Amino acid sequence: MRKSIALAIAICCLVGLRSYAQRDTISRARHIAELTNRDREAHGLDALQWNDSLAVAAQAHAERMAEEGELSHQYAGEGNVGQRAARAGVHFRAIAENIATGFSDEQVEQEWMHSPPHRRNILDPTLNAIGVGVVERGSTLYVTEDFAEANEALSPSQVERKVAGLLRHEGVGATMPRSAAAKACDRNSGYPPGGKLIIRFDIGDLSQLPGQVSAQIRRGDYKRASVAACPGGRQGSFTTYKVAIVLY
Repeated sequence: MRKSIALAIAICCLVGLRSYAQRDTISRARHIAELTNRDREAHGLDALQWNDSLAVAAQAHAERMAEEGELSHQYAGEGNVGQRAARAGVHFRAIAENIATGFSDEQVEQEWMHSPPHRRNILDPTLNAIGVGVVERGSTLYVTEDFAEANEALSPSQVERKVAGLLRHEGVGATMPRSAAAKACDRNSGYPPGGKLIIRFDIGDLSQLPGQVSAQIRRGDYKRASVAACPGGRQGSFTTYKVAIVLY
């Protein structure tokens, strides 16, 4: 009985220590992000928004660095920063990464600010999101800081509504059944009955249609459209939305 009680206490203590260590590394990650934002604000830049998916990617890479015991932006079989961020669910137009080892949060941030390429990432005005991962090995910190110019993570129906709104500005109403454009996602599909033109494109920013798409629409006498978000929106290191439009 005494051995069982002692074992239970030991397990409880081990779980408690692990939970404490996890909380400590999370607080360190947030603190490093705060230090980065202080440096940005000191240079008149907007603060970066914490991105949970970006932090997941950064934490996984920090853990890999700690396992390897040396710094690298990419290890064998791991994928580059863009691929890692995309797998973690980040939607982005641009991506960047800082890595470091150090003994304190402040030391790591200062090292980055005194290194021109790392400083450029911290002070890049186009970036708007941050995620940080930290692993402690004895007195050494392994830190990954990932930045992104993040896009909205839109559902297929949200993508279709946004594209429909952009088409309205071109004088085309997305009033035809979605099914026609959904079939047109397959490049081997033929034209649906009445369809005059099929347009397929990849896009990361849905604030406007690609210039070529707008030009094609304006060259024809199109009044109606079918719109669909197609599967497989990720290409290479960048997360994009794939769209098919059938014009009538």
